Amino acid sequence: MLSIIVDYVQNVDNDDNVIPGQEQLLRNNKRASLVVSPSSLTLNWQNEAKKFTGDLKTLVIRGTLSERRRQIEEIEQYDLVITSYDLLKRDIELYEQKNYKFRYIIADEAQYLKNSNTQNAKSIKKIKADTRYALTGTPIENSLAELWSIFDFIMPGYLFSYRTFKNTYETPIVKEENYEAMEKLRMLIEPFVLRRNKKEVLTELPDKTITVLNNEMGEEQRNIYLNYLAQAKQELAEEIDINGYERSQMQILSALTRLRQICCHPSLFIEDYQEGSSKLDQCMEIVEEAVNGGHKILLFSGYTSMFEIIEKELKSLGIKYFKLTGSTKVEERVKLVDEFNENSDVKVFLISLKAGGTGLNLIGADMVIHYDPWWNLSAENQATDRAYRIGQKKNVQVYKLITKNSIEEKIYELQQRKGELVDSMLSTKTSFISKMSREEIMNLFS
Repeated sequence: MLSIIVDYVQNVDNDDNVIPGQEQLLRNNKRASLVVSPSSLTLNWQNEAKKFTGDLKTLVIRGTLSERRRQIEEIEQYDLVITSYDLLKRDIELYEQKNYKFRYIIADEAQYLKNSNTQNAKSIKKIKADTRYALTGTPIENSLAELWSIFDFIMPGYLFSYRTFKNTYETPIVKEENYEAMEKLRMLIEPFVLRRNKKEVLTELPDKTITVLNNEMGEEQRNIYLNYLAQAKQELAEEIDINGYERSQMQILSALTRLRQICCHPSLFIEDYQEGSSKLDQCMEIVEEAVNGGHKILLFSGYTSMFEIIEKELKSLGIKYFKLTGSTKVEERVKLVDEFNENSDVKVFLISLKAGGTGLNLIGADMVIHYDPWWNLSAENQATDRAYRIGQKKNVQVYKLITKNSIEEKIYELQQRKGELVDSMLSTKTSFISKMSREEIMNLFS
């Protein structure tokens, strides 16, 4: 994306590239381009712009309302303007008052637009631009409606109204596994999807090895799991019979979360739990051996509370580490990333999957550990790619820790099964979990 913007700016500023008689027209049409990203990535965009394109004039919209108002009024002085989804929806009226029309608008991590009814989606769709781009490694996370919403930003109306899209494609594909409808949709979107396949584009990247490591719960942990499983299954069956499946979603999610937490460590929700966790033991064994072997590790988990337990273990072993969660400030994120990549003494980076699964360049690490499986395989893949990206010189080892005979095994199986449908349609490595049927949900508790 930066190369496109730079080419445009250089064509305007370089007289040698301008056809006689068109110089003034180009200069009159020189306009800024707008990048909209998660707030945690705005400074990353500016840093990358400075690193690769020193002459590009960049502006990050930030600060108080009065400061942002002043910055927005000065947009015409810049080549690249960067703001966040959160600030854009607050400032959309200021953009509309100025009636800006940007050269390019780029929606980074475009899965933030997956719900067309949110202010994120509504605000960015109001911005005027000649050309629109959406960057995402997960165009479909949970439903095909997310794909429709992204296309509604790029090319409004191309995939019809959502009602028509749902009746023609989403329902037949997801609920009926209608491959004819899937093929028609794939042909519609294929000309506009540029897939970044690392094996083809980045042939210089070293190898990446993914290993699934199983662990078995100890007796006490296993008893807790089985007791809660039986209780949850009975309570949910009664809940669904009384209130219906759709109205029981929160209770289902809560029960699944508890089972996953028991697999990680029962003390995540059981006070005064004194016994251990087989998964924690396995994880620390891997970490200690890797650190002694000179490796640097990214350790991802969906539960930030799990980090408090892991931190105690790291301290007891004398292993230096960093931690990044949703509460980490933007400036601190950039500082931590840079120091981790450069400081050989810091061996482990604990990262919340939601907060740090995208937008970070952590090629200082050559090992990735997924402590617990996430519902979406694509989210895990994006997290892994914090280390496996441009600039990585070492082979990358990825470990996925899965507790046997548990909800985690079922999540892993579901990842693989649900991924096949989207792989066929998009020809990409993303995967999603559609709204599961009652039978599928109850099978998770078997």
